[in-house]
Amino acid sequence: MINFAIHYKLMNREIYFKDLGRKDYKETWEYQEQLFQTILDVKIGNRKNQEHQKTPNYFLYVEHPHVYTLGKSGDFTNLLLSEQQLKEKEISFYKINRGGDITYHGPGQIVGYPILDLENFFTDIHKYLRFLEEVIILMLKEYGLNGERSDGETGVWLDVGTPFARKICAMGVRASRWVTMHGFALNVNANLGYFDHIIPCGIKGKAVTSLNVELGVDSVNLEEVKSKINQHFSNLFESTFVSM
Repeated sequence: MINFAIHYKLMNREIYFKDLGRKDYKETWEYQEQLFQTILDVKIGNRKNQEHQKTPNYFLYVEHPHVYTLGKSGDFTNLLLSEQQLKEKEISFYKINRGGDITYHGPGQIVGYPILDLENFFTDIHKYLRFLEEVIILMLKEYGLNGERSDGETGVWLDVGTPFARKICAMGVRASRWVTMHGFALNVNANLGYFDHIIPCGIKGKAVTSLNVELGVDSVNLEEVKSKINQHFSNLFESTFVSM
């Protein structure tokens, strides 16, 4: 019989936080995998050796050079450039192990990678994705924008249900043994022209937007946006951020 009182006491709501700045996608992916495996190793050791070591949680911010990534169930035809064209435009491409289809990462975009043991919070992937969306929705509200969910389409949108529906934040995650990786990509000052070379998230006929475009300004302060995201993330997940 599980002693839930002990389990609750062992839940760790601290999240080690690190802003990587601008970093190559592959290097960041490998770093994510290392942190992901660190958590898994603790969990496996606890179960194997009947130990009660707390599992860590991590949250990374990064801004990638131009790159397209395709999720494990994505359709390669949603990339509209040839290999030669990718080279000419200096855009990288990776097929990766998250959910979702194709998306773009690049300068002016905030990419957030929460690498969490959900057993420290709640064991519900659907709820986790809704919480990630809610973090962005609450942040957008601070800028006077009404972020929304679109049925069957993970992420955060504006003007859902109208001919002007447009996506401002894409999401795709991987989870194993309740440990997460990958996360969200929020367009803040992004060059939206790079989305013209893909069918974003495999969804035809819907536009993509960026925070600066919606606010009618040249640039939005990235650090200010990150601070607002951190606050809402911390509140929703009832967590504390600790610098790595």
